[in-house]
Amino acid sequence: MQYWLFKSEPDAFSIDDLAAMPNQTEHWDGIRNYQARNYLRDEVKLGDQVFFYHSSCKDVGIVGVAEVVKESYPDDSQFNPESNYYDPKANPDNPRWMMVDIKFKQKFDQILSLKQIKAMPEITEIGLVKKGHRLSIMPVTKQEWQFLYKAASEK
Repeated sequence: MQYWLFKSEPDAFSIDDLAAMPNQTEHWDGIRNYQARNYLRDEVKLGDQVFFYHSSCKDVGIVGVAEVVKESYPDDSQFNPESNYYDPKANPDNPRWMMVDIKFKQKFDQILSLKQIKAMPEITEIGLVKKGHRLSIMPVTKQEWQFLYKAASEK
């Protein structure tokens, strides 16, 4: 099992939106960065654990946990001219963009803020604490997952 952090702007899709979906499950689409796509396509696997992170909002940080319930498959929005994520260079025979399905597992009582995360000396590898790192999907080491999960659960 691997561990991940997926970022979403809560006004577009929040942890509460995921919890409200049928079966508390939804696809994670709209990724248009090649490194994040490669993670989805090549490394994110069934059963992997995901920190759900709210970004580009007043209170940024880890808000809950989800689990990958379907591995990588083509992101349909790349083929839809009406979609904000349409890619005219995408081809159904050789799709450029991928998505996975995630299922809600837990919402934390309080957000574990980016400021709090950056202040933790045990957290050094996750992209959140590295200058210039803006990927919407990033790996989390097992040790960092355990530390962050404990910190978020105790709040």
